[in-house]
Amino acid sequence: MSIFKKSNSKISSRKQIQIKGVKDGVLLLPNNRYRSVLELSSINFELKSEAEQDALIETYQSFLNSLSTPLQILVRVRELDMDKYIEDFRAKRKTEKKSIFKEEITNYTDFVAKLITKNKILSRHFYVVIPLESKDKNFDVVKEQLDLTTDIVAKGLARLGIHSKQLSSIEILELFYSFYSPELAKTQPLKAQTLKLLMESYI
Repeated sequence: MSIFKKSNSKISSRKQIQIKGVKDGVLLLPNNRYRSVLELSSINFELKSEAEQDALIETYQSFLNSLSTPLQILVRVRELDMDKYIEDFRAKRKTEKKSIFKEEITNYTDFVAKLITKNKILSRHFYVVIPLESKDKNFDVVKEQLDLTTDIVAKGLARLGIHSKQLSSIEILELFYSFYSPELAKTQPLKAQTLKLLMESYI
């Protein structure tokens, strides 16, 4: 079952997620299960030539065949909160002294405001979740094994022209937070100092 799949049962989010905590960028799950998460860049496949597309498909096939572990691919599509974006420009307008720049800021903010009334502005984020099951009680050993697999996956993706970045502990928690509480995540983003409190509540 996907660790990001919501349950329809009426139980708390904590019980639905079933995580023990996050440590050094590693997601800790029950029953000696661990996960690392890579955030990926994207490539525009449609803009590639036919030869480039064929090469990408072959490289991707080779990448999948070389894997010794299953992977979870996660695509997050979210509506961007443009209100704060517009307010930031309006605030800049108040401090701008040159009239020509003030007019440009006004025209731009009006354009964006009209645009978002008719269209939703969406962002897409791509992730790969790398699993590990280990009965070893030494976390350093577990992390070393998981980091090795994560590095292999990252290098395989790099051959496809996809850049990757391993999520930190707070970034993993933010991902869960935005998934289970999307509205709160917009207005009350997690802060680094909350990490310790969250860790203590899960472990």
